[in-house]
Amino acid sequence: MAGIFEIGGRDVLRYRSMMLGYAEARGLRRIILPMNVPLPVLSVLWVDLVTPIPLQLAGPLVEGMGTEVVVRDARALEVFRVQPLSYREALALALQRLDEDGVETTWASSLSGEPEGRELGSHEGMLLERHHRHVKAPPQVVFETFCALGGESGWPAGNWLWQIRGLVDRALGGMGMRRGRRHPTRLRVGDPVDFWRVEALEPDHLLRLRAEMRISGNAWLQFMVKPEGTGSRLEQTAFFEPHGLLGLLYWYASLPFHFFVFPVLVRALKRRAEAAVGESSQGR
Repeated sequence: MAGIFEIGGRDVLRYRSMMLGYAEARGLRRIILPMNVPLPVLSVLWVDLVTPIPLQLAGPLVEGMGTEVVVRDARALEVFRVQPLSYREALALALQRLDEDGVETTWASSLSGEPEGRELGSHEGMLLERHHRHVKAPPQVVFETFCALGGESGWPAGNWLWQIRGLVDRALGGMGMRRGRRHPTRLRVGDPVDFWRVEALEPDHLLRLRAEMRISGNAWLQFMVKPEGTGSRLEQTAFFEPHGLLGLLYWYASLPFHFFVFPVLVRALKRRAEAAVGESSQGR
């Protein structure tokens, strides 16, 4: 049967109810105050400012709020025997996928693919800061280099800032930097690295650390290496999933400090890996 088929959900809800339902599912307390905004573009800019939704998506979302999107044609249910989920069921399924890291594109996608420099953006509700470098060393050496971060050897970029952040975390009731590392160079999933925890580890390719600091959201620091020409491509990415406005304020307030840490860190890893290759060549 040819034609256009519309498939809706089981529930008919207003946007207000959907947003309050999402807040309830995330354990957030939210109050919605309706306001008449004279220009839709102001609403678009506000959504872009206080949420991880980029401007390109905020525009169509805000414009669509003035259009009824209720499906009244039941042909799809009859022809394809589709059984729509309720809003709560669909929401629970989506949140479950996020909790189980089912949205792998969040970790693997690149913002622009530029070989060098700093990139800021968002993806799948995550705020990201990524740095790329070409390293004149094989992936195995680069992998061993970033797997040796933290612990007694410290952090090669802004170590004093890491220490201060650890003291702040302890003052807020967290563990701070006291846990160190299990082994100075080797890691396994579940190992502590100062106030991080190893969440994912793929030999000669990937290390993902999950922050266990007391912050308004969830944070990760990921290192990925892959072959590139005669050397490797190193990608260092900070991910942040903000919890509400406080989480967004934390991220943007931290960005100036990131400038003194993350670019210097990726350059230090590059130097260390290339120096290790040079020492190995001289030892032969």
